[in-house]
Amino acid sequence: MRFYPIFIVLLLIGFAVMSFNPVYKSTETENTAVTEGLADFKSKLERLKIDAYHFSEDKISPEELRKSLRNTRNSFKEIEFYVAYHYPEFTKTHLNAAPLFHIEAAGTSAYTLPPEGLQVLDELIFSDEATAEKEKIKTMTDFLYNSYSGFYLSSVKNGLSRGKNKTLPLRIELIRIYSLGVTGFDTPGSLNISEEAGHAFSGMKKYINNDIYFKNYNLQNANRILTDGVAYLSENTDFETFDRIEFYKLYIQPLYREFGSWDGNENDLKEFSGWNVNSTNFFSSDFLDPYFYTLLKSGEDNAELRKLGKDLFYDQYLSENSKMSCASCHLPENAFTDLKPKSESNLEGKTVLRNAPSLYNAVFAKRFFYDLRAFYLEQQAEHVIYNDQEFNTSYESIIKKLKTKPGYKKAFKAAFKDGKITKENFSKALSSYVASLYSFESDFDKFMRNEKEISDDARKGYNLFMGKANCGTCHFAPHFSGLVPPFFNENESEVLGVTKKPINHKPLELDGDKGRIDSPVKKENSWIYENSFKTTTVRNTALTKPYFHNGAFSSLEEVLDFYNEGGGEGLGLIIKNQTLSPDKLNLTSTEMKQIIAFLNSLTDISETKAK
Repeated sequence: MRFYPIFIVLLLIGFAVMSFNPVYKSTETENTAVTEGLADFKSKLERLKIDAYHFSEDKISPEELRKSLRNTRNSFKEIEFYVAYHYPEFTKTHLNAAPLFHIEAAGTSAYTLPPEGLQVLDELIFSDEATAEKEKIKTMTDFLYNSYSGFYLSSVKNGLSRGKNKTLPLRIELIRIYSLGVTGFDTPGSLNISEEAGHAFSGMKKYINNDIYFKNYNLQNANRILTDGVAYLSENTDFETFDRIEFYKLYIQPLYREFGSWDGNENDLKEFSGWNVNSTNFFSSDFLDPYFYTLLKSGEDNAELRKLGKDLFYDQYLSENSKMSCASCHLPENAFTDLKPKSESNLEGKTVLRNAPSLYNAVFAKRFFYDLRAFYLEQQAEHVIYNDQEFNTSYESIIKKLKTKPGYKKAFKAAFKDGKITKENFSKALSSYVASLYSFESDFDKFMRNEKEISDDARKGYNLFMGKANCGTCHFAPHFSGLVPPFFNENESEVLGVTKKPINHKPLELDGDKGRIDSPVKKENSWIYENSFKTTTVRNTALTKPYFHNGAFSSLEEVLDFYNEGGGEGLGLIIKNQTLSPDKLNLTSTEMKQIIAFLNSLTDISETKAK
């Protein structure tokens, strides 16, 4: 575990400019379960603040402080579905931020700020360093209490914000519980996943039974599942043996489907989140909306456009030397990778900077490239076009070439109303094809949809992935990438301390690529992003070796050996800000084989819209 100093001045500045950012404002009667829950959380926070002071004065034990924090967190979990939905930025930055430094923009500048909130306290108070960090705990608890008190007073005075659809917060909370809760992401110190999930279920149950909005609904089925779920969680409390498959199939998915069947599914989140409110299963191809992540809109897409995009994707004529196409580095038979450590450049004997990732499900990201320098799929193509080691050309040159080809003139007329060969239409066509490369028909997806069975090893591997091995705290379910749930509107990058060669090659040396800190996004030129790289999906990972940004690891066994030792820092290298815990995972050889069995079950290159 690691902890960082609190920069009081910056925190106070953050508090002074704090914005609650509600999704929607309403004047309807407030739900008593919510108002009472808000008050209870304030009371628990006040008790925690007092206990933090008592702990700093040696008046209570670490165990008593931990109990106070558990009570506080449980109280928060009962209202999290509401507060985190309607006040997402406030919750993310002040109430329950991940225990990592982050960048916060202010005008044309950006500040590197320390984490704050319940997750940070969970990691600190449940660590061996708690006794030595009494003042830090007291300061952090003080700030959390003051932040929430300001929010609470404002809600009492001005009323709460509410969305047009009261079931959306419930469904988003189910995503949060499954992708962040039961993985231990939200409880990095205590790993108190079952108790907190139980309180989240209890909070949802109180909500639907105390709101006039739901009076016309048959709540019997939802109440039964919630009640049974709380009982299940109270009986299954061990983090490592918790069955995340059973929990999903018996409780999370049935509730997700039940809440989704209720009327009023107007999407409050359309401009804010990539989640598709009409989906009924986390592991279906329609769980996210691809058009949230592109400049291309749903109404513009069609079969002719995808066909045109596919032709452009494979056309070497577009590059400056007419020898390189998108498919040069992204071969469909290799899940759109090239099986090389680093792809060949257009300069003989030289390679590009990094390994070529798979394009399956690539559209589902808010940032692109390993250093996250592109903000849209279309912008990613632009970087390739102008890169002197890749296409080494320009849009002007490409458009000029396309206009000389009768076949392209006909294809653009079929795909676009205006029929014009322009930069914008070229980009939309290419995006349409790449956005069609779906991979959601793997054995594991079908298993989670109750369409087929998988091996016992794959089942155990998934539970290890989501639990003991800590993979699911960065490769978030259900897409198993760094696209952050539950709103899926931002991408994570991680500092892993990746070495130049697999760890059995001595001496060990940190890879020289500095990653995100060297990207053109100047606001992110912060020390926290040195050696930081985008968390890519592990879907189809059986087909996409070699691994990591440098392509230095040729097998999944080598990758798991690296993680099992705690990354670069766990191996003894000096890393400034490794976000991967340096603690050893203590996975056995059998457990690593089971994780690989699960990863193999995520293989699917069968489906594209463009076929």
